[in-house]
Amino acid sequence: MTSLDDMPAALRSVQTRPLFVMTLTVGDIHGIGGEQRIIDVTGGSFTGERLSGTVLSGGADWQTIRGDGAVLLDVRLVLRTDDGATIAMTYPGIRHGPPDVVERVGRGEQVDPASYYFRIAPGFATDAPRYAWLNRIVAVGVGHRIASGPIYSVFEIL
Repeated sequence: MTSLDDMPAALRSVQTRPLFVMTLTVGDIHGIGGEQRIIDVTGGSFTGERLSGTVLSGGADWQTIRGDGAVLLDVRLVLRTDDGATIAMTYPGIRHGPPDVVERVGRGEQVDPASYYFRIAPGFATDAPRYAWLNRIVAVGVGHRIASGPIYSVFEIL
């Protein structure tokens, strides 16, 4: 059996590079029955070394609330870079934590992001030549929820 110690150095850890910080604003929450809800994304912004811009209105976060209290995310957004390129961004994610912390987050209270788990796995699609590299990367993000919407630090996995 091969262990991690037996692997080449390049396969023993994951390296990342900051991609951007994204702040979303959210609007109405639409209950669609059972444990499902859809949250309108009304806009936002993203800022990074290699790309920055705005999040267009019209996106949505389709959420499933599991029996164990975890919230599964299925988000679709459109980004517009400062130089006019359009990028589709989609991501699954999960948010969970101790019940009292999750309740406080749900009420829009300020909560220490280290007190709960909030992770996403974004993917991108664009036909803009300058940003075509986004079509070929894997990314991860760490989130924090405030009253107006989530804030994410998004990283490219190298």
